[in-house]
Amino acid sequence: MANFHVYAGAQKAIAHPKVQQIGMADVFDALRLGFEDFWAKPSHYVFLCLIYPIVGIILLTWASGGNTLQLAFPLVSGFALLGPFAAIGLYEMSRRREVGIDTSWAHALEVRKSPAIPSILAVGALLVALFLVWMFTAQALYAWLYGPEPPASLLAFLNEVLTTQRGWTLILLGNLIGLVFALVVLSTTVVAFPLLLDRDVGAYAAIETSARVMLANPAATLLWGLIVAVALVIGSIPLLAGLAVVIPVLGHATWHFYRKTVVSPAVKKSRSKG
Repeated sequence: MANFHVYAGAQKAIAHPKVQQIGMADVFDALRLGFEDFWAKPSHYVFLCLIYPIVGIILLTWASGGNTLQLAFPLVSGFALLGPFAAIGLYEMSRRREVGIDTSWAHALEVRKSPAIPSILAVGALLVALFLVWMFTAQALYAWLYGPEPPASLLAFLNEVLTTQRGWTLILLGNLIGLVFALVVLSTTVVAFPLLLDRDVGAYAAIETSARVMLANPAATLLWGLIVAVALVIGSIPLLAGLAVVIPVLGHATWHFYRKTVVSPAVKKSRSKG
């Protein structure tokens, strides 16, 4: 029964939430609303999300010092694959602000009380699995081009990658493969976690609804994915510190993207100021 609850949710039957078409303007409006949520208490959200750049720096340091320098970029870029799961507390903050209840940052932890937490963890496990497959794929690509030996140093590796045909092959194929992983994550989880927080529909319905959102709004969803990718790159440039702002804004905006693409039961909205 527990497994079925994860699969189908509280209703013991597969739900099929109705999705609707949106335009490009709706994507930018979701981003605007996400920024409004962030700006309501930016210090709280920045504090909450400092963990993300810190973890990124730890991953980069680990890769640089553990004979796995070639995995530094896949680690940092692959960390974005976990973003939909990592930002779940931010969806909860936007949900609470939407209905006008307390949005103190500590309430981000209240997602652990959600009846959908088994399904949330199941979809999160899927993202972790995709992240691990991405890492193994990145290592296999490097080994195919360079052999099993790790780079001798950071400068030597950068020089090799940026100035040789083999290096540009690594860049091209690596980014193309990474794009495939990103599209898989986008099409299966673009609204999965906000939907599960909003309604306990089960992991299958959350993933299937995300796929239907993608099919109903291919251009808008791809634009959303592009905005996320570009914002994460910009946020990563200053030693990943910019992610402390970028991630909460994107997290809040994801909630509003969900609201625009999935038809929800009537919600009494009250844009809280606190």
